[in-house]
Amino acid sequence: MKELSEQEQVRRDKVEAIRKVCNPYPERFEVTHELKDARLLEDGVTGVRVAGRIVLMRKMGKMSFLTIRDIEGAIQISIKVDMVGEEKYQFFKDSFDLGDFIGVVGEIFTTHTGEKTVRADDFVFLGKALRPLPEKFHGLTDTESCYRNRYIDLIMNEVTRNRFLLKYKFIREVRRYLEDRNYIEIETPVLNNKASGALAKPFTSHHNALDMDVYLRIAPETYLKRAIVGGFTKVFEFARCFRNEGIDATHLQDFTMLEAYCSYYNYEDNMILIEDMLKTVIQKVYGTLDVQIGDKVVDFSKQWERVSFRDLILKYASIDIKEANTKEKLLEAMEANHIQVESETDIHDLGFGKIVDLLYKKVARPFMVEPVFLIEHPIELSPLARANDENPEITDRFQLVINGAEIVNAYSELVNPIEQLTRLEEQAELNAKGDDEAMVMDQDYIKAMEYGMPPISGWGMGIDRVIQVLTDTPNIKDNVLFPLMRPLSENEEEE
Repeated sequence: MKELSEQEQVRRDKVEAIRKVCNPYPERFEVTHELKDARLLEDGVTGVRVAGRIVLMRKMGKMSFLTIRDIEGAIQISIKVDMVGEEKYQFFKDSFDLGDFIGVVGEIFTTHTGEKTVRADDFVFLGKALRPLPEKFHGLTDTESCYRNRYIDLIMNEVTRNRFLLKYKFIREVRRYLEDRNYIEIETPVLNNKASGALAKPFTSHHNALDMDVYLRIAPETYLKRAIVGGFTKVFEFARCFRNEGIDATHLQDFTMLEAYCSYYNYEDNMILIEDMLKTVIQKVYGTLDVQIGDKVVDFSKQWERVSFRDLILKYASIDIKEANTKEKLLEAMEANHIQVESETDIHDLGFGKIVDLLYKKVARPFMVEPVFLIEHPIELSPLARANDENPEITDRFQLVINGAEIVNAYSELVNPIEQLTRLEEQAELNAKGDDEAMVMDQDYIKAMEYGMPPISGWGMGIDRVIQVLTDTPNIKDNVLFPLMRPLSENEEEE
C-alpha cells in the first residue's frame, strides 16, 4: 500500500475534525439552481442554493472567495465573517480545501470586477477530497494520464469538459431528429450466438449458465432487421459494439454505433436523410454550418458530392477496378504501381472487395475533406447489401466521408433470403480460409428473412468517430469518457 503524502494525511486528519462539527459526508443538499443557471440570475435574488466542487479559493481574514464548478458551469462564492458568524467562518478556514464539495445558500450580486457571485448566508460541508487536485494536471501533455484519470481531466481541463458536453448534445439532437420522424428506439442483444452484422473479428466469451460460447455484438444490424420483419417500420439504436481488431488513432475495439433502418426507403433516400439530419444537428449544436476542423473550415451547407469507388481509385492510384476486376488482377496492378496496403490478415487471403477497400483507404480517403458520399461498393464488400439492378457487381450502398474519416455507412438492404444465403455461404468460406473478419453463417437470420421483408434501407454512424472529426482530436480515445487501458503495475501506479 502506498505511503500517504503529507497533504493526504492532513486531509484525513481534517475529516476527523469535521466529524466533531458535522457529518463530513452528508446524504443530501437541496439545490435551487444549476451553476450555469445561477450565473444568469439578476442581482438581488435571495434564497439561491447552489453546490459544487471548490476549484479556486482565496482565504483571507474577514472574507474569502472561492469558485465552485460542475461539468457545465462555475460560479464565484463570497463568505464573510459578518454574514456567517465568527465560529462558522473559522470552521470554513480550518476545514475546506481545494477539491472539497460545498453547498451554499445566499444572494446573487456582481462584484466591482463584474463577476457574478453568491454572497453566502450559510454553507454546508458536502464532501472531503482526500487527494489534493494537481496544481497543473500533467495530463495536459500526457494524454495517457487523461485517459486513465478522466475524472481529473474533467475537473482540470475546460476543453475536455466542452468536448464531452458537445458529444452528448450531438447525441441528444440526433435522437430528437429521428424521433420527430417517427423512428422508434429499440434494444438488441449484446451477447449473440453468431458473430454477424458486419465484417469484423469478434470478441468471444462463454455463457456459464447455458454452457455455450457467445460473441459480443459486432453490430446490431441483423436484430434491427428482425424487428422490421416483426412489423416495425422505422427503428434505431445507440449500440455499444465490440470488434476484436487492431487499435489505432481512429479505431477502438469497443465503441458506440448508431444504426437506423427504414422500411420502403432505398439508399438514395437515406443520403437525403443523412445530409439533412447532420446539417440540422450541426446547426443546432454549433449555431453555424461553417465548422472549424483543425486548420480548415468545412462548409456543411453545400450540396454534398457523390463519387464512386472506381472514380476515386482511378483518380488517386491510376487503377481502373472495372478492368482489374479480380483479386489477382488488382494485386498485379497494385504491384505495378508500387502500392502497398496494411492489413492484419495476409492480403492474399482477402477477397477482391476487401482489397479494393484497403486500396481506397490508402490512396484516396486522406484527401477527402468536404462531406462526400462514396458509392458503388464491390458486392463482396457488402454481404448484407442489395445488389444494384443495372450492375450486379456493385451494391446500392454509400459511405459518408468527412475530413478523411468514414462517418456513415449505409445501403439498400438485401431482403431476398435466397441471395442472402448464397452471400453468407461465400463469407463463411472466406472465414474458413482464414479471413477472421468475414461473416459466419446465421441460419436464424435467414429464417427471419424467409418470413418476408419489405424494401429497407439502413445506416450506421460511429458516434465517437464523428465527434473526433468535428472536434479534430488526434485520438478517438479523446472522445470516449473511460477508454479501456492496459492495467498498470503496482510500481507504475505508485509513480
